[in-house]
Amino acid sequence: MDQGETDIQPAATDANPHGSRRRGAVVAALMLAMALAALDATIVSTAVPQIVGDLGGFSVFSWLFSGYLLAVTVTLPVYGKLSDTFGRKPVLVAGAALFLLGSLLCALAWNMGALIAFRVVQGLGGGALQGTVQTLAADLYPLKERPKIQSKLSTVWAVSAVAGPGVGGVLAAYADWRWIFLVNLPIGAVALWLIVRHLHEPERDSPVRPRIDWAGALAVFACGGVLLTALVQGGVAWPWLSAPSLGLFGTGLALVAVVVAVERRAAEPIIPGWVWRRRTIAAVNLALGALGLLMVAPSVFLPTYAQSVLGLAPVAAGFVLSVWTLSWPVSAALSQHVYRRIGFRNTAMLGIGTAALVLFAFPFLPYPGQAWQPTVLMLVLGAALGLFQLPLIVGVQSTVGWAERGTTTASVLFCRQIGQTFGAALFGAVANGVLAARLGGASDLDSVTRALDAGTAPETTRRAIADAVHAVYLGASCAAALAFLVLLFLAPRKFPVIAD
Repeated sequence: MDQGETDIQPAATDANPHGSRRRGAVVAALMLAMALAALDATIVSTAVPQIVGDLGGFSVFSWLFSGYLLAVTVTLPVYGKLSDTFGRKPVLVAGAALFLLGSLLCALAWNMGALIAFRVVQGLGGGALQGTVQTLAADLYPLKERPKIQSKLSTVWAVSAVAGPGVGGVLAAYADWRWIFLVNLPIGAVALWLIVRHLHEPERDSPVRPRIDWAGALAVFACGGVLLTALVQGGVAWPWLSAPSLGLFGTGLALVAVVVAVERRAAEPIIPGWVWRRRTIAAVNLALGALGLLMVAPSVFLPTYAQSVLGLAPVAAGFVLSVWTLSWPVSAALSQHVYRRIGFRNTAMLGIGTAALVLFAFPFLPYPGQAWQPTVLMLVLGAALGLFQLPLIVGVQSTVGWAERGTTTASVLFCRQIGQTFGAALFGAVANGVLAARLGGASDLDSVTRALDAGTAPETTRRAIADAVHAVYLGASCAAALAFLVLLFLAPRKFPVIAD
């Protein structure tokens, strides 16, 4: 029977089929897998000069990141459905093995084209790591204890994401860039061994033989790949209104219709209709899509602001950004004390409402300002987003049973990834538009910041960058406000939590 979340009585910890020691080993494996996925999203960035110097291919190196991101994003729904059908363990083992194979191949790459292709292989495994780890975290713990494991995973992700560029730079400078990928092998091997040895899922009898929706998986993969390529490359590799951009968007929209048609006829669709018919899941998907969008403002544009406007060195600029990774997991861990009193929805609304105010306050910072001012805002922003994201993930996972949890978790992560991709394209266009208006002619953020680094740009350029970043933060505050309204009008006041 469904209950409100404040009335739930979780099962005792020792009722879990995994013993405490075995569960601890599985949790360690999940944290290692999460660290691999988080590190690989950022570790390559600082080693690009060494990679390009060795392999060439400067004109296409951005696909080292885009290819990985595309593969992770479009495979999330597929792995979510597969984990609901066949269990978490085979999906996680297959994904980890594929990720390690991709890592080994990347280390052996002989040119930029091969490296990009092998990064896609890594991403195909990374999608399984991200989605299945989050799903297993909910499987292993009753509702009362889920904030602990989720906050641990948030901490691992935050630390790994911040440490990635530094680790990549050190390996590239003092060893060889190929070690950026080789270092994954021992870490992944330990995680894989712990999963194989200690994760034992209970057998579940199925009255019928499960059928895989291969047509739906292929359609989702093709549709997501085309649309994400259009968003990632639009305004960068070609203008937004050019033939390649319009062609990709047109093809993507046609593939959306194909996905809908295929999934309606499928017996076991990759993206089932109930994901969007249930108010709770639909609201969380939309809200976390808005989260992905607004996260682009600080993660992409704040370092540029800190260096170009505040005049900070790269290390100091990185610190200004990294402080939100300190407050985010702490706030997430403490959020359980809030949502047990006022519910999942109200806690998330409190967090995203605060985030909207913080983002809106950023453009009102004095020019040029002091480094502590954006640092304080980022500290508060991280705390607000921790209060927003974790209650929604824990809450939505608790509204479904085991057989639907993988699909539900994957849909949430998929929407967040789509939000980030769309946000990067949208806010990049906003920033470049403001720069063009302030400086006249065709100006973009990359060329302007390079001119500042070279000391050839006047003070008006510095102020134009500040205006561009301020516009981006205003857009991010609108995204936060949109998430607030989605929760207010679409999400139920009490999530229909299923008793453990």
